[in-house]
Amino acid sequence: MDIAEWRKKIDELDRKMVELLNERAKAAQEIGRLKRSTAMPIYEPDREKKIFENVKAVNQGPLSSLDVTQVFERIIDIMRNLQKNEIVADEKQKLSGGTEFDVDVNE
Repeated sequence: MDIAEWRKKIDELDRKMVELLNERAKAAQEIGRLKRSTAMPIYEPDREKKIFENVKAVNQGPLSSLDVTQVFERIIDIMRNLQKNEIVADEKQKLSGGTEFDVDVNE
């Protein structure tokens, strides 16, 4: 393949990765909602350790285990922020006495 064909392949892979990242984000938001209702902590180091172990176990290169771990550290950080936003939105709603819709509109 020439450069143009490789770039086209990368563009398609990027589209797929965005789709998967957004699917993962939706799952993280739902987990955030469940954590909110059960008062579970957002940060769960044992769970994050398990994720890192899982992704390193399936890694076949050419990325190193360190590279894969660093990518997932950032992904997890973003997902954790999504979960925090779920809890903050709920707390704002309770304090204001409004609906979830009101919180979204007034921010």
